[in-house]
Amino acid sequence: MPELVETVDVDAPREQVFAALVDWTTQGEWMLLTDVRTVDGPAQEVGGRIEAVTGLPLPGGRRLGVLDRMTITGWDPPNVVDVRHTGRVVRGTGSFQVRERPGGGSTFVWVETLDLPLGALGRLGWPLVKPGFVAGVRLSLKRFSRYAESRAR
Repeated sequence: MPELVETVDVDAPREQVFAALVDWTTQGEWMLLTDVRTVDGPAQEVGGRIEAVTGLPLPGGRRLGVLDRMTITGWDPPNVVDVRHTGRVVRGTGSFQVRERPGGGSTFVWVETLDLPLGALGRLGWPLVKPGFVAGVRLSLKRFSRYAESRAR
């Protein structure tokens, strides 16, 4: 199972960064080509559920893409939220960690451990897909840094 770990520094306190991160329905403002919604409530605790659709925008505000269903498996504000990806295509675990930086600000750490679809074919294809996936995560993290810094506490 491939693991991806990416980080970005944010010039904002950990509490502000965590609050920006778990404001699920606004993730589309910083996460590339993605819309997120909560399922059955605010999803601010273990057992909460969210769904993300990543893909191309269509008329009417919908997206043509991949549905990523997630269940929150760890909740420790303002430090970490862990998720299990339970969709048909996106499976595995994710961890969003917010760490205090010495001297001020925070570091946001995004960890994904992916259970690739399509068995051996998915494993063979991962080296081809990985550069685009990593580039999208890095761009999203840069956007997140600006987004979190701009939010008032």
